[in-house]
Amino acid sequence: MPSTSDFIDHVAELLAPAGHVVTKRMFGGHGVYIDGLFMGIVVDDELYLKADEVTRAAFDAEDCAPFVYSKDGKDMTMNYRRAPGDAMDAPHLMLPWARRALEATLRAHAKKAATKKKPAAKKKSSRPAIRTPAK
Repeated sequence: MPSTSDFIDHVAELLAPAGHVVTKRMFGGHGVYIDGLFMGIVVDDELYLKADEVTRAAFDAEDCAPFVYSKDGKDMTMNYRRAPGDAMDAPHLMLPWARRALEATLRAHAKKAATKKKPAAKKKSSRPAIRTPAK
């Protein structure tokens, strides 16, 4: 079931204290961006926030289920966790969770940048160098 516009508006209102919120339709749900960083997804009127090895324990302590989808008959788990129920009630309760998601997003970007391949060294030409005779 697609997410309702009322729920998307509610999510934007909850996340507003963390920064400029933009939601975009994608893959049958919505992507959630704060200050240009993709940090959450909304599917079937559920908000999932970016998580990583640093923040996962906090989400686990609140029994926040991971986002799982089916692909080719297999369940695929993503690094997004359902937002805690209490946090869905008020912006001040959501703010620490939004910050965790933003921090996880920033760490993922930094990790990706660090693992990017360095430019390959120029190959030496297989052609012999042309040398001008000394005078």
